[in-house]
Amino acid sequence: MTRIGAEVCLRFSIRRDPRNQSCKDFDRPRHLVFGYTRMMMASLLVNPAPTRILVVGLGGGSLPEALALLYPDAQMDLIEIDPAVVRVATRFFEFRPTPNMHIHEVDARVFTKRAGRSDARYDLILLDAFNGDYIPEHLMTQEYLEETRALLAPGGVVAANTFAISDLYDHESVTYEVVFGQFFNFEMPDSANRVVIARAGALPSKQELVARAATLAPALAEFGVPLQAYPRRLSRERNWNTGARVLTDQYAPANLLNTVR
Repeated sequence: MTRIGAEVCLRFSIRRDPRNQSCKDFDRPRHLVFGYTRMMMASLLVNPAPTRILVVGLGGGSLPEALALLYPDAQMDLIEIDPAVVRVATRFFEFRPTPNMHIHEVDARVFTKRAGRSDARYDLILLDAFNGDYIPEHLMTQEYLEETRALLAPGGVVAANTFAISDLYDHESVTYEVVFGQFFNFEMPDSANRVVIARAGALPSKQELVARAATLAPALAEFGVPLQAYPRRLSRERNWNTGARVLTDQYAPANLLNTVR
């Protein structure tokens, strides 16, 4: 844990330099400090009224807190494999689960398989399973994404926080395309992250995105989300090597490749 002024951060140090995994500014407690957390909110342009939400990776709890304020009646499952992260979120970030939030201290792959057998369906799934400077390889494969896709309700959307610069960029992109078809590739010039936004079905048009951004922008403003700037950044362009090998449970060299260059 680190603290500078009113800003508290959870920091991981794995393999390389220390990295802040979650931060909260207690002078502006609703403000989403990291650009990628604000970018994840672009998923609401695809499904603006989720009633069941799944969040993989708790961190400091900023994303579920924001979603609970935006959608107080939504039911939310929060997946966090590390009980220590849950303790840190509640103790240092003052994360307080609402009655509609259910925390599951379990591996995301295990939860997803169980949820699939129980016919659970979600309108919004956020994948934010960073562990320091890498994403667990079993949460990047075709099989896992197919299991995740099966949890989507009609019109549901998946948003995944990942790297904008990585040796796995091509492999990861091809894998998402195999599972979901065309998806939005969301990158911002001031962020080392990208957010993949996908759904089981056709993506909304640019006109729909712009209209929804205008409607939702006032509610998102207090979280520091410049929503109306996002539609033009949601790209359908295939800016990767389409011949790259798909990541599977048998071919998942993620932990060797997916660190930032």
